Formats: sequence, structure tokens, C-alpha cells
Amino acid sequence: MTTIISLVIAAVILFFIMAIYNQLVKLKNRFQNAFSQIEVQLKRRYDLIPNLVETAKAYMSHERETLEAVIAARNSAMGQLAAAAAQPGDAGAISQLAGAESALQGAMTKFSMVMEAYPDLKANQTMMQLTEELISTENKVAFARQAFNDAVTEYNSYKQSFPPVIFAGLFGHQNDAKLLEFADSAEIQTAPKVSF
Repeated sequence: MTTIISLVIAAVILFFIMAIYNQLVKLKNRFQNAFSQIEVQLKRRYDLIPNLVETAKAYMSHERETLEAVIAARNSAMGQLAAAAAQPGDAGAISQLAGAESALQGAMTKFSMVMEAYPDLKANQTMMQLTEELISTENKVAFARQAFNDAVTEYNSYKQSFPPVIFAGLFGHQNDAKLLEFADSAEIQTAPKVSF
């Protein structure tokens, strides 16, 4: 009789531990998928930027430094995105991506300010379409980043709660996932302002 009770207790404990493991895996997969959604939107933005710069080149030929800074910042951000996509749970990769995105945002802000001095450029139909697409993409990036941060928070909260905290390290979930926060998060809450 005691053997049966012991086996039942052992089975319940085993199922409990399996449930914790499965929940950790599910939550980790969820935040990794959420990062993939950010990756899609950031790649979309990175693809728009060269078109924007090419359109502007004809009008802003003596603003070469600004145009080159935008492309350099975009290329840096693309490289950091690739590194972060390889390991979306790595805090260092997420921090470097956030830094590169902040630098890109700064370069784009400067580009927008310089663009204000060129009324013909602002009136160009291609430029208006690209700018509208960029604003739309910025909104999608913000939503995707929010979904990622929500998934990371849910994963970290579960992992840090009791009893999962006892088993998380044993199951390969030692480190908390890092939120994707940009240095200029207050400015990012609103879409870039481009006026024509």
C-alpha cells in the first residue's frame, strides 16, 4: 500500500516538474517568436531607408555627410539585428541592437531636419510615399516591440516565481531574457514627424 502511495506521489511530482519544463519552453518560444516579428518590421524599415536616401540624393547632393550617416547607421543596425536574431534571449545582443537602433533613429531625425530645407524634395511623390511607408513601419515596429517586451516579461515572471525558480536553472533557463528598450524611448512613443 505504501509503495502505491509512494509511486503516486512520485508520479504527481514528476508531472508537476514536466509541466514547469513545458511552460518554460512555451514562454521562451513565445518571446523568440515575438522577436521574429520585430525582425520582420526592422528589415522592412531597413529596406525602405536606401530608397529614401536614393530619392533624396538628387535634391540633397551637398548633404552627402547626412546621407552617408543614415546608410552607415542602417547598416550597423542591420548587423546588430542579425546578431540579436541569432540569440534573442542574449542580453548583450539585445542591448547592442537597442544602441544601434538609437543611432539609426538619431540619423533619421537629422535626415528629416535637413529634408525640411528642400521643398521640392518634400513635394516629390516618391518621397511622400516612402515617408508614409516609413511612418507606418515605425508604428509596426513599436507594436512588435511591445509584444516582444510583454512576452519577455511573462517569461521572466514565470521563471522567477516559485517553484519554477527551483527548476529553471536545471532546465537551461539560467538567464532572464532582456527587454528591448531604446535609449530614446520617450521619443519613440510617437511616430517620426515628417511634414510636407
